Amino acid sequence: QVQLVESGGGLVQAGDSLRLSCAASGRTFSEYVMGWFRQAPGKEREFLAHITWSGWSGGSGYYAESVKGRFTISKDNAKKMVYLQMNSLSPEDTAVYYCAASSTGGTSSRRYDYWGQGTQVTVSS
Repeated sequence: QVQLVESGGGLVQAGDSLRLSCAASGRTFSEYVMGWFRQAPGKEREFLAHITWSGWSGGSGYYAESVKGRFTISKDNAKKMVYLQMNSLSPEDTAVYYCAASSTGGTSSRRYDYWGQGTQVTVSS
């Protein structure tokens, strides 16, 4: 079984930055792609970024166009942690943010096998 636990959400003002963390435990993650998604009220779950688990900790990520240049995904292999650095936040970024793990990768939430419980991010104007 795989467990993912997000943290770092909260209430911030427009223009602020926030870093989300995802702690992974359970089975080995050497072959997993780790992703971040978000879901705003009344909207579908939206892909944000993913990064492969294997390789050096500074491996590059893949981003949705909507967050490219503002959000950065990173990982720490030794600590089994995945991070999402979010800059220049706006009220449109308000959502529940989820960490997820996939054996195949991709941008569809259906390709992700394990999910965290989510962490709320609220951006005030």
